[in-house]
Amino acid sequence: MGEYNCSLLSSSGGGGGNAKSNQHNQDQTALYTQLVISIALGAGAFITFCVLRPRWTGLYAARKRQKNAASKLPPLPDTFLGWIPVLYRISEEQVLASAGLDAYVFLSFFKMAIKFLAVTFFFALVVILPINVHYMDYSFPPGNTMATLNHSPNPNFRFASTSIPGSQADMAVIAKENSNSSPSSILWMYVVFTYLFSALAMYLLVTTTQKIISIRQEYLGSQTTVTDRTIRLSGIPPDLRDEAKITETIESLEIGKVESVILCRDWKELDDMMAQRLVFLRKLEEAWTVHLGHSRARSTQASRERAQSRAAVREDAPLLEDSGHDGQSHIAGYGQDRPKTRIWYGFLGLQSRTVDAIDYFEERLRKLDDKIKTARSKEYTAMPLAFVTLDSVAACQMAVQATMDPKPMQLLANPAPAPSDVIWQNTYITRSSRITRAWSVTLIILILTVFWTALLVPIAGLVSIQSICSVWPQLAFALDSNPISQSLVASGLPTALISLLTVLVPFLYYWLSTQQGMLSQGEVEMSLISKNFFFTFFNLFVLFTIFGTASISYSKVNDTLAGASKDASEIARKLATSLQDLDYFYINLIILQALGLFPFRLLEFGSVALYPISLIGAKTPRDYAELVQPPVFSYGFYLPQTLLIFVICTVYSVLQSSWLILFFGLVYFVIGSFIYKYQLLYAMDHRQQSTGQAWLIICNCVVLGLLFFEIAMAGLLALRTAFYRSILIIPLLACTIWFNVFFRRTFDPLMKFIALRSLHSEPPFGNVPPGESRYELETDHGRAVDEDDETGLRYINPSLIIPLEEVWLAKSRANGTNHRDEAVEDV
Repeated sequence: MGEYNCSLLSSSGGGGGNAKSNQHNQDQTALYTQLVISIALGAGAFITFCVLRPRWTGLYAARKRQKNAASKLPPLPDTFLGWIPVLYRISEEQVLASAGLDAYVFLSFFKMAIKFLAVTFFFALVVILPINVHYMDYSFPPGNTMATLNHSPNPNFRFASTSIPGSQADMAVIAKENSNSSPSSILWMYVVFTYLFSALAMYLLVTTTQKIISIRQEYLGSQTTVTDRTIRLSGIPPDLRDEAKITETIESLEIGKVESVILCRDWKELDDMMAQRLVFLRKLEEAWTVHLGHSRARSTQASRERAQSRAAVREDAPLLEDSGHDGQSHIAGYGQDRPKTRIWYGFLGLQSRTVDAIDYFEERLRKLDDKIKTARSKEYTAMPLAFVTLDSVAACQMAVQATMDPKPMQLLANPAPAPSDVIWQNTYITRSSRITRAWSVTLIILILTVFWTALLVPIAGLVSIQSICSVWPQLAFALDSNPISQSLVASGLPTALISLLTVLVPFLYYWLSTQQGMLSQGEVEMSLISKNFFFTFFNLFVLFTIFGTASISYSKVNDTLAGASKDASEIARKLATSLQDLDYFYINLIILQALGLFPFRLLEFGSVALYPISLIGAKTPRDYAELVQPPVFSYGFYLPQTLLIFVICTVYSVLQSSWLILFFGLVYFVIGSFIYKYQLLYAMDHRQQSTGQAWLIICNCVVLGLLFFEIAMAGLLALRTAFYRSILIIPLLACTIWFNVFFRRTFDPLMKFIALRSLHSEPPFGNVPPGESRYELETDHGRAVDEDDETGLRYINPSLIIPLEEVWLAKSRANGTNHRDEAVEDV
């Protein structure tokens, strides 16, 4: 490093009063800089949304325009802020009736978090903060240099935040100094509030779960749809793989009559042909569009509304129909020569020739249609999976809550997903293949965890200017001379990178979840929540906290891991020291998420930014129709990050900066509940319904956060040589583990099944408009597949019955010209 000496940096942890004062100033600068940047970003996005909302109703009111249930919600005024009080007054009953159980559970977590953070913030502000200011050398307000070590009532009291012990001798010195200077009763505060806040979290979990179970049982107990009466029967032995034999076996149990049995078969050949047909269909549409000429005419509000209204029609119907002269079509005619395409043939496909594209793809479609019609009448190999519809919901619930067969892994009954939610391509995957896929994905996630660890080490090093100095001393001294630049690099840049990872990584985990062979989109969604939470909690919090105060040097990281593997107490000690040093980093992260990025979610910045790119690539009427589809709300993308913020607030609820983290955490959940409420009710589509199963994952994550919180507090007390008080946390750890076991045994069955006493004919919330029940939801999605008079759907692979879709083309006038109000027709 030449003439550069990192110990000369103003923020160097020398332990003296000047160093501590400089650290306070840096924390203050970083905090205020983050506040200014986040408020500027958030205010700009919010103002833009309020201006665009009444103008871009196709995007910001997409769900209300296309879903019958959302249309029953109160209309939002077009004024700048008039929509806010109307949205606030929408009740829980209206949320449940319009958006379903998943949205209700998601918003219930925000309400529970707000209650928890409001209580903990009160105690942090009234009790913990005054004690920290008076006894523990905590500056208030942040960056107050008057409250330095030399002005503290106990100037000899030392903490891990100002001096990190590296040996037993250091521990002994600190213990001796603290025993002479600190009132022993002060450290009891950590024990008392650890017990109090843990008990509060458990109480809120139980009360909220009881409320959700009551609503869920009443909500599902009043419905008699095909989904509620159907079981998913797996592990069918070879001698029973026949519809008649399955019917006889189920009815012999005397739990009810069987209405229908759909035995899954190996339809891979048929599904592959249907997928290939869609590819040829799109290529033919593109060829016709090139031949007829295409130019995107100016889009009017009427044409946008017309296209959006047709986006919800059945899959086999023409997407755009002639509806008069109420707007403009995306397609305008400019006659061109018939397009050509090159086909390859011969040995190894080395020969080629150019043919007419329209004739070629039409012929390929004609031949493929003949093959599909023949394939639909073929008999396929039966698979060990079937969907059995019984005559009552009670019979279905008795089947799924009982053991049918004495042999293990045979005739396993589980609640069936909605027909529109079934991934039929995975119904003919064998059990061994599905297990292999699951273990392969798990192995890939473990490899990715190592990769994320290596990626996070340099990001964590940015938090400390000393770490930067060990790698790039010139940059460190340049930042040290400019507090604003230092706060941007040491605080703003890591929080931005962490936020970017939370946005990008879930897309990778979503793809991995789709490769596991799960049978429904709801199962994929639950798997995505678990995977993303593991990434955010373990990689972005636990590992980042451990490496947060380490140098960028990988050798020091290896030393840290080696020490932790030899002594379990080293993990708790390292967590305790890092948590105290990274408090302002997590404060800045929560500020960025709450004030800076949440308004961009309300603005749907991703959809807005990608729309011009998609518009450039759109050619056919089908392409333009897909542009006006409402964005999809995925709980797996949004819930894990929210859980991480809750865990961070819980872990820091007793530490010195608890009042700041709890305050901004409270702001985060208040703003988040409002934004997500708007998106779930008015703007975004969320078709995967899991009947509130995400609540079980939420509870497990909260309990995991409590255990981490208690371990961190035990490590903190041990670090301050309060070993007896640290040992008193162990019973709380045991109680939390027992609570988790008790909770799962007591409440999990009621979150998975419907109690027989809950089955009744009266719908919940009788005075509330029915909105979108599961019946309406399933009917809306299943009507294109089935025309059953009862519910408009049944369990069957769409490839077997769905009409073969025709080509969508621009309709021309008799004189060969395309009118500006032309429609689209099937050919």
